[in-house]
Amino acid sequence: MLIHAVRLVDGGLERPDAWIRFADGRVAAVGTGAGWAAEPGDEIVDGRDAAGESATLTPGFVDIHGHGGGGAAYDDGAEAILAARELHRRHGTTRAVVSLVTATIDDLERRVAAIADLAAVDPSVLGSHLEGPFLDVAHHGAHEPSLLVPPTSDAIDRLLEAGRGSIRQVTLAPELPGGIAAIGQIVAAGATVAVGHTDADLGAAQAAFDAGATILTHAFNAMPGLHHRSPGPVGAAFADPRVTLELIADGVHLHPIVLRAAVDAAPGRIALVTDAMAAAGAADGSYELGALAVRVDGGVARLADGTIAGSTLTQDAALRTAVAAGVPLAATVTALTSTPARAIGRPDLGSLAVGSPADAVLLDGALQVRRVWTGRL
Repeated sequence: MLIHAVRLVDGGLERPDAWIRFADGRVAAVGTGAGWAAEPGDEIVDGRDAAGESATLTPGFVDIHGHGGGGAAYDDGAEAILAARELHRRHGTTRAVVSLVTATIDDLERRVAAIADLAAVDPSVLGSHLEGPFLDVAHHGAHEPSLLVPPTSDAIDRLLEAGRGSIRQVTLAPELPGGIAAIGQIVAAGATVAVGHTDADLGAAQAAFDAGATILTHAFNAMPGLHHRSPGPVGAAFADPRVTLELIADGVHLHPIVLRAAVDAAPGRIALVTDAMAAAGAADGSYELGALAVRVDGGVARLADGTIAGSTLTQDAALRTAVAAGVPLAATVTALTSTPARAIGRPDLGSLAVGSPADAVLLDGALQVRRVWTGRL
C-alpha cells in the first residue's frame, strides 16, 4: 500500500506533501514530493480531499490506560476486551494496554491470566495495567474502597506470576506500608510502576521515583494538587525527567489551560490516555465500573456521589481537545504515540520510521479519523 499527498506528523515533526509505503505489515519507505510515483503499490491512497486539502497521517495511537468502550468493560473477559478494542481501533488506537479496576487478589489473578492469554495471540493488546488495589482510601476515586489493600510481597508475586510477563503497569500509592519496596519488586520483574490514587507529598513522590516509578497516573486527578508551597506528586513529576505524566484530555478531568501548561512544563513526557470506561462510544445511561455503579449523562461518567468515574473518551477526541487547547499538533501526536509507547517499554511502537509496524491513522481536515491501519509486529 502507498499513501501520498499527506501531511505526515511523526517524531515531533510535520512534513507536508509526504508519502509512505507499507509492505508486509511494516513501513517500507517514506518520502516527500513526487517520488512516490516510482514506488510499487498494490493500492494507492490519495490523501487529498475533494477540495485538494491534504489529510494528516500519524502513527497509530497507543493507549496505556483505558478500561473499556463500546458498552464493554475490560474486567469482563476476552470477548468484552475485543469488543472494546474494536471501538477504540476505529478511533485510531491501534495498540492498547488493558486496565483493570480494583478487585480482590483472586479476581485480579484470573483477569490478568486471561489478558496474558489474549496478548499472546493478539499483538494489539499490549498486556495489562493494574490500577489497584494498592491505592489510598482517601483518593479511591472510582475504586471500591473496601477492596483496597497495602502492597504486600505475596500479593504482588501472585499477580506477577498470573500475568506471565504481560503486566505492563501497576499503579500504586507509594506512601502505603510497603509501597517503596513494592516499587522495587515490580520494576525488577520488568513491569512499570505508576504513582496514582495517592496522598503522597513531594518527598514521598520523589522517593517513589527514585525507587523506580516512572509514570504519574492521570496527573492532577486522585492526588494532592499542585500548590505553590507544596508541589506534591505533580510537581515532583514535572521536575523529574524520568517521569511520564498521563493526562486525560476530555475537557472534564482537566481545564484546557492546565492541559496546555502541563505539556509546556514536561515536553516529550506527556501521555494522553483515555481512562475510558464501557460507555466510550456508547449511549448515556447506567453502567458498572468494577464493583461500582456509574451514571453517564452528557458523556460524563460519575458515581452517585458525583465523583468522576473514568471517561467516555477516545484518543482521536483527545487529539482534537488538546489541539483546541493550544497544544501544537506535533506535540499532541507525540503524546498519543511514541511517548506512551516508550513509557511502558515499547519504543518499537508509535513511529512511522522505516521498519516500524505499519500502524497509522489518516485524519481529515477536522482531525476526524478517515482510515486506520494496524501493521505486523
